[in-house]
This record gives sequence, C-alpha cells and structure tokens, in this order.
Amino acid sequence: MTFESPSQFHAPEQVAFHRTELNVILSLYGRMVAAGEWRDYGMSHLRDIAVFSVFRRTAEHPLYRIEKRPKLRMRQGQYAVIGMDGQILKRGNDLRQVLRVLERKLIRAVD
Repeated sequence: MTFESPSQFHAPEQVAFHRTELNVILSLYGRMVAAGEWRDYGMSHLRDIAVFSVFRRTAEHPLYRIEKRPKLRMRQGQYAVIGMDGQILKRGNDLRQVLRVLERKLIRAVD
C-alpha cells in the first residue's frame, strides 16, 4: 500500500478578490443600495476569473458584472465592468477607475 504526501493533492487554484478590492466594490455597492438602484449581489470564484454580479432583484439576470481576470493584466487590464447585454463598459488595471463608469449612475440632476 502506498501513501501519497498531502502536497501532491494540489487543489486547483482559484482567482478571488483581495480584501482591498472587495472594500472598493462593497463601498460602491453600499452607495447604490442606499440610492435604491441595487438590491442583491453574488460572487463566483473560478479557476481563471472572479466575478462580482449585481442584481436589481434576486431572481433576475445581473445588471452588471465586475470581473477580475489576472491573465489579462499585461494586455487589456485585469478588471472589467460588463453590462447586462454582455457589452464591456470599461476595462483597466485600476479598479477604482474601472468602477467610475458605475458611479456616474449616482449623479443625478437636482430639481
């Protein structure tokens, strides 16, 4: 009987948002919830992508997806905001800059 060392059982690596990235995303999320725009979110951490999905209602398709793809870091940028229709709204390496496309929705004219 042969035993394999625990180091040989390598779990597949996952891409995940770091705590500082989540702080930036959740700060925007909190402001959008307070404004009544967003109501729910979901996160997925896969092998090559991490996704933060934003919903108006729980049972709907996501309004926006904030994606992190580290493999695109040297090309187009590892962060992207994708709309409901699959269109890439903004892409880059600075998460705060990429999320500004969503912050514009908070700015409204005052009557």
